[in-house]
Amino acid sequence: MWKKRKIMSKDPKETVGNPEGGEATLQEQDTPQSESENTDKAKPGNEPDQIQQELDELKDKYLRLFAEFDNYKKRTIKERLDLMKTAGQETIKSLLPVLDDFDRAKKSADDETNAEVFSEGVSMVYKRLYHILEQQGLKAMDSNGVEFNPELHEAISEIPAGEAMKGKVIDTVEKGYLLNDKIIRYAKVVVGS
Repeated sequence: MWKKRKIMSKDPKETVGNPEGGEATLQEQDTPQSESENTDKAKPGNEPDQIQQELDELKDKYLRLFAEFDNYKKRTIKERLDLMKTAGQETIKSLLPVLDDFDRAKKSADDETNAEVFSEGVSMVYKRLYHILEQQGLKAMDSNGVEFNPELHEAISEIPAGEAMKGKVIDTVEKGYLLNDKIIRYAKVVVGS
């Protein structure tokens, strides 16, 4: 089989292969590639119904995946909210005995006239509370006498001090605390100048 094909140059006035200005033709033999294109069109797999079915299946997969991802997002948001609600539950449970101790101390303060016994009871409750908080990762900053660090300390005031105490913390007004090595409260301090 032979096909005729027109060959035209880019210039519309000039044609290839014919000096008289007419159109030249080339004959090409059909290649196996063009035959395979014809056979692809004839295959039943490329019929519009089957293509539509494949498209519908892909849309269904897409919609299912989208719905699954949306459900995943909703589930993780719900889990986070639940975690936030119950995050302090263990800490609160561990603090309940301290609350009971304070309740007993309050009752004994009403009954007791001895201030020393009451003071000792409050001291025991404080130690117990501090121990529980340490187990949860709380750590107090020791600031007195150390170099002032604005990343750890909040300067409340400056007072004149000797050469050895210049730029150092002279007094701690309010302790600073770390929770699992993260600052949760800066120490309020007086700095020597």
